[in-house]
Amino acid sequence: MSARVILLSVPGLRSQDLASMPNLRALAEQGEQGTLVPSFPCVTCPVQANMTTGRLPREHGVIANGFYYRERHEFEMWTAWNECIESPQIWDILHRERPGTTSAVWFPLHSKGCGADYICTPAPKHNADGTESLWCYTRPENLYEELLPQLDHFPLQHFWGPLANIFSTQWIADSAIEAAKRYRPDFFYIYLPHLDYAAQKTGPDSEIAQVSIGQLDEVIGKLRTEMAAAYGDPEPLWLVASEYTIVPVHHVSYPNRKLREAGLLVVRDEADGEYLDLTRSRAWAMADHQISHVFVEGHEPGVVERVVELFRGHPGVADVLYGEGLARYQLDHANCGDVVLVSEPSSWQAYYYWLDDDRAPGFARKVDIHQKPGYDPVEMHVDLVKWGIPLDATLVRGSHGAPAVSEQQRGPIVASQRGVLGADTVADTDVAGIVLRQFGVAREAG
Repeated sequence: MSARVILLSVPGLRSQDLASMPNLRALAEQGEQGTLVPSFPCVTCPVQANMTTGRLPREHGVIANGFYYRERHEFEMWTAWNECIESPQIWDILHRERPGTTSAVWFPLHSKGCGADYICTPAPKHNADGTESLWCYTRPENLYEELLPQLDHFPLQHFWGPLANIFSTQWIADSAIEAAKRYRPDFFYIYLPHLDYAAQKTGPDSEIAQVSIGQLDEVIGKLRTEMAAAYGDPEPLWLVASEYTIVPVHHVSYPNRKLREAGLLVVRDEADGEYLDLTRSRAWAMADHQISHVFVEGHEPGVVERVVELFRGHPGVADVLYGEGLARYQLDHANCGDVVLVSEPSSWQAYYYWLDDDRAPGFARKVDIHQKPGYDPVEMHVDLVKWGIPLDATLVRGSHGAPAVSEQQRGPIVASQRGVLGADTVADTDVAGIVLRQFGVAREAG
């Protein structure tokens, strides 16, 4: 058993990418490589919760990259604190079963307020004048301030949006190295998002996406060298897990527009365009990559049936889940939509609800991940005429989220030692158990 484990969570990593990643390939050749199967929905927050709890959405409650609070008619994308995860995570189980074992959590979603000993994640400060200042939530609380003289601010502008690039992932890695030097945590969980960007913007096989693979491998190489120096002998066990793969898309659907045309979704007029009126809408869709959760006011059976009929056979929609169909994917949790729309692998779903671009809300042309009622990968593009985000969802060339039924939708998992994975094919829910075994803790302890 290894006394220390470093888990890298790498969205968008494909098995064929290792051919262009000598540093990661060296880890695989030293140890072993398997196939990681992400559980549906194959999007960031649920998969990260699956990996760190060993549970599925039915138990941990993370059903998408956002939540809808029905009683308040409010949604929240990306920003929920760790309390939204309703099952113990790896660090919680280690604290209980192996007191004195320390954990660090670097940049995964929903890590604010988690039980890890050391944490770093983006948390811009909201100023009284409406502006934001760069900052990170850390544990210890003063850690970010102590990192500033050496690393400067976390480059949030490069973490998402049209300027997204390797600089954000480099900062994550460099700050993790500094934390390792200071604290030498027994378990270190690090999120490296770089492959998410170009693969969605221009397609997973595009030239830019291929360049990003090499850039990430350089970061991994530096991480391994510097972490070895920080920890000393023996070298920690490295686990590198693909959260999901990104597949080419050439079609987009707009569930909110269809709901609006059916008279189920209602908007209100504001000075800068149309906004969703969730208090008057009978149904609306929280769009998230290749899925949408359709929330029906009051769970009204007749409206649920109508939504199901609206989207059965709709172009780009492969499946319409509701009722017992949600249990098939263990999505039968109160947080789930009444109906879940699943895309064909070559299609994705946009949040757009306006029928005339001139009536689009002001936030539509901005990088604004919190006001939008769904995920917007178009934010990686720029409209050079209007100097904002374009309103053309067909620009997106890669997506994920649909059930991983093909090899193309399944990525690798790499261990730097042999005999760690336990099988050639590993589910995302198996990752927690793999980590816990290294500390002599049975998965059932969770």
